[in-house]
Amino acid sequence: MYRYDEFDERFVRERVAQFKDQVERRLDGSLSDDEFKPLRLKNGLYLQLHAYMLRVAVPYGTLNSKQLRQLALIAEKFDKGYAHFTTRQNLQYNWPKLKDVPEILNLLADVEMHCIQTSGNCIRNVTADQFSGVALDEVEDPRPTAELIRQWSSLHPEFVWLPRKFKIAVTGAEHDRAAIKAHDIGLKVRRHPETGEIGYQVLVGGGLGRTPMIGKVVREFLPKDELLAYLEAIMRVYNAEGRRDNKFKARVKILVHETGTEEFVRRVEAEYALLDGPTINAPMEEVERIARYFAPPAYETLPETSEKLAAARRADPTLDRFVEQNGFRHKQPGYIALTVSLKPVGGIPGDMTDAQMRAFADIAERYSFDELRVTHSQNLVLPHVRQDDVAEVFAALKAAGLETANAGLVTDIIACPGLDYCALATARSIGIAQEISKTFGEEARQREVGPLQIKISGCINACGHHHVGHIGILGIEKSGKENYQITVGGDASENAALGERVGPGIDGADVPGAIEALVARYMIERQDGETFIDTVKRAGLDPFKESFTSYVAEKTGTPAGELA
Repeated sequence: MYRYDEFDERFVRERVAQFKDQVERRLDGSLSDDEFKPLRLKNGLYLQLHAYMLRVAVPYGTLNSKQLRQLALIAEKFDKGYAHFTTRQNLQYNWPKLKDVPEILNLLADVEMHCIQTSGNCIRNVTADQFSGVALDEVEDPRPTAELIRQWSSLHPEFVWLPRKFKIAVTGAEHDRAAIKAHDIGLKVRRHPETGEIGYQVLVGGGLGRTPMIGKVVREFLPKDELLAYLEAIMRVYNAEGRRDNKFKARVKILVHETGTEEFVRRVEAEYALLDGPTINAPMEEVERIARYFAPPAYETLPETSEKLAAARRADPTLDRFVEQNGFRHKQPGYIALTVSLKPVGGIPGDMTDAQMRAFADIAERYSFDELRVTHSQNLVLPHVRQDDVAEVFAALKAAGLETANAGLVTDIIACPGLDYCALATARSIGIAQEISKTFGEEARQREVGPLQIKISGCINACGHHHVGHIGILGIEKSGKENYQITVGGDASENAALGERVGPGIDGADVPGAIEALVARYMIERQDGETFIDTVKRAGLDPFKESFTSYVAEKTGTPAGELA
């Protein structure tokens, strides 16, 4: 893991002191709410429906046990005993009091954490593959790249007031687990097909929200040592030409779309040619310094597989299911990475109590080289577990209520906070997720259905990534009521695609039944070995539209022909 140097420490502490003064002036009336708003947003503090919300940055989703224990302390002391993990690998507190925020920020600074650039029109937290450094299909660990971008972008004087928020994701693997095509900039570490040199494929213009788009390749191969200057060229073109007259059209995806990919690339390359690369790009010694923080831990030399784990799995069917579903093959023989689901059946996706955080910190410290990861699907990962220790880890997770074996299944649902918390939301998300989870709660049924990603957003801003869900659910307000649109066929992987609506909007109470109808159609249509998304791509949307329309017609008494 990266460790703060003297600059990092001073930088964060000065920012905390600055915001403390701003909070005090807001509390004594020296600053109006309108004056305070841009200041608090620069420090990750939102005003939601019922209270403030504080968003904590977790760069590229990596934490240690000390940090997680501190997050648990803050949840216990300043919130309601829990916190929420988000799709940007961050953590949110939903109930802090304004007067306590400076103390919270100081506690975060004590463990090398902060809330800088988790809000506002700036470059946000850089995300990465949750299996960085351990995946077999990885060309190179992308976290040193993500850390380099974090350092370059933090309070970059030219990019702190962009036309709109800006999100970057990095993967180093063949299989995209970071959804890079749904980001403003996506980076894929790759080898040059002829020279073997390591560099990046660069994508620009992805993003969801009210105008969802898949990112476009602007460079098939960018040499590794040219990264920062090329990013600077992209950002300069966007900062100069991105629309500021309409916030709904201010994202870089709109600029790429309206300009055209070819012309956008031409402008970026022209800007890049004018820049003095050596003064922008990081010196090799700095790149190497950062990379050393991400060196593999002190693995033991072990057999490829563990007889101890195999025996334990034979003796305990629940352990066997957990390893089968939540285990991830590790590049190091004798080790395994484990996804720990924050989606118990009927639970709130992404929520974790302070007691669970402390228990999980103990597990990570003892069994995973003091390291854990946050995923963009609102779960956690133990990246370095000895296979011999898995049974003990599972017992500890079970004692903490964290043993759910549903990673990637129909109950592993992404959901934004929705109308229960968010001031921008137009419909509830959490309750819908809970009811769907209960509908498919039986373990045998989940396994029969197989991999299926359901994603729910409570408004058009798409914080729940519904556009790229295999089944997406968008809650909107219609005629004074909450109404839900269902999409099918979205994909956040290297085969990224946007889902398409399968019929009219429906009431929230009807959503679980609609999902059942879609899943039932998949079970009819699928061929041997096909997942839900495989079947959709082969069979097309028509069968799913037919089943959805039939369901809605039956529920509403409206002839199916009138719903088409």
